[in-house]
Amino acid sequence: MREAGRPAGDPAGRRSFTAIVNPVAGGGRAPKVWAPVAELLESSGAAVRTVVTRTADDAGRLASEAAARGDVVVAVGGDGIVRDVAEAASRAGALFALVAAGRGNGFAAKLGMPAEPDGLARVLASGAERAVDLLEAEGRLVPGNAYSGLDAVANLMMNDSRIPSAVAYTVAPLLAIIPWKPAQFELDIDGTRHSIAAHLVVMANSGRYGHGLDIVPDAVLDDGLVHVLVAGAEIPKWSVARFMKLAETGSHVTVPGVRRFTGRRIAISAERPLPLCLDGDGAGGLPVHVEIRPRALRIIAP
Repeated sequence: MREAGRPAGDPAGRRSFTAIVNPVAGGGRAPKVWAPVAELLESSGAAVRTVVTRTADDAGRLASEAAARGDVVVAVGGDGIVRDVAEAASRAGALFALVAAGRGNGFAAKLGMPAEPDGLARVLASGAERAVDLLEAEGRLVPGNAYSGLDAVANLMMNDSRIPSAVAYTVAPLLAIIPWKPAQFELDIDGTRHSIAAHLVVMANSGRYGHGLDIVPDAVLDDGLVHVLVAGAEIPKWSVARFMKLAETGSHVTVPGVRRFTGRRIAISAERPLPLCLDGDGAGGLPVHVEIRPRALRIIAP
């Protein structure tokens, strides 16, 4: 079996690519983001195939097919398609890459992926391969974060909104916070139990999510640990918006009421039903078990 991403018989060892594009990501801009990158790769002699998702189930299937051909599997869109394609690539042992074209793009930000086509094409064509961890949450593999509480409620409201993303990221948290009351979370971290009244709990691999939030700034992609951040009930409800603003720079971690933990196996539940989000999309609710899968994804990065 040939090395993933290396065309059989290609003496130059050029990578071959299948890009899986979410046409609605970023308000429909994903195909426009990918087009110049694909052109630059093709001009360098790389084989490039572009496929567009039609349904929510397409990304994983298309990624598996690309992996079977030995291609580098490229996710083009936001964190949702990155999650689905990365999961399929990991299970197939394929080489993964991404081109950020969504609303949040947290995983790309953590990797330091360039934004301009020239830089992206250079990384895809000749960037180094590294192995990063994934979270496993109830059988799903997730490169970014699993989270519950107020931020998950607001996230689901944003996903259901038809207003522009810049407006949705402002309005949805305000609407979510009006009826919100802190929940009593029960956490088991590698066998140590914690009972905490809190607004939100984030179990992070990348630590980046939302519209540019560095919500768990000490998260590391390849340290074999889940980094947990809890925003406790000590934070006044009407200060949560300011708390999230501080998260743009990571300075929110000094706010009284923030607790941080690390572990390899996390179980979380709450005294009332709360939604769970995995990299921007709803994934049922609590309780949930989250476990780190060290170096489970081969990825091209700067």
